[in-house]
Amino acid sequence: MPGNGAVTRSTLRQQLADALRDEVLAGRLQPGQEFTVKEIAEQYGVSATPVREALVDLSAQGLLEADQHRGFRVHEFSPADYRGMIEARILIIDGIFRNLTGRESEAAAEPAAGASGVAGYPVVSFTPRVEYQEGPRLAAALAAVRRRGAEAQRAAEAGELGILIGYDIRFWRELSVCYGNPYLADFLHRLRVQCWVCVVQHLRDVPDLRGRLWAGHTELVDALARRDATEALKVIGDYNAHSLSLIER
Repeated sequence: MPGNGAVTRSTLRQQLADALRDEVLAGRLQPGQEFTVKEIAEQYGVSATPVREALVDLSAQGLLEADQHRGFRVHEFSPADYRGMIEARILIIDGIFRNLTGRESEAAAEPAAGASGVAGYPVVSFTPRVEYQEGPRLAAALAAVRRRGAEAQRAAEAGELGILIGYDIRFWRELSVCYGNPYLADFLHRLRVQCWVCVVQHLRDVPDLRGRLWAGHTELVDALARRDATEALKVIGDYNAHSLSLIER
């Protein structure tokens, strides 16, 4: 069993990683910006070891680049990178929802040969995870996610990017945990953080984002609550198209 010192260091490592991730998401650590372990340790008033571990964690998540001789730098994402993220996000979300059905059996939910959904993607049916099989429990879970989505929606409509990011990341995390297995939920969470880092890098100089950010969170939850797979896929498809257009423009 590790001692208290190991537990404390592990907690500090996570706290530092979270704080530095938030700095990147807020645009205060800008793309290409370089820094050393010593600089970060002095900034936060901690020892070098947990800082180095936190920076290595963020590098593994694709947010930083490690340079053996110069320290670390914030990874710079291109519009092409963002398109790749969107493609990966589509596959993960499809994986989360693929085996989900509100019907009595998976066999009954299988689409006919050649059937396709929105924009050529396979037809996807929705059902909650085992612990949410009962209608009232699923309704309560979705209601909580919807409240988070409503906050994200208000921030998006107001053009408050920093507030939107926090609510949006929690919204998708909670939604994917309700519907998908935890491994896919973790992949999606990391990918969404990368997506937002890219968005911040490309939109940080836009003076007014009111009305320009996607705000369909509650619409998606409502479609899921109705078990309307076609509408849910349409909402997600519109979101992906909107996001790509915003970045590539």
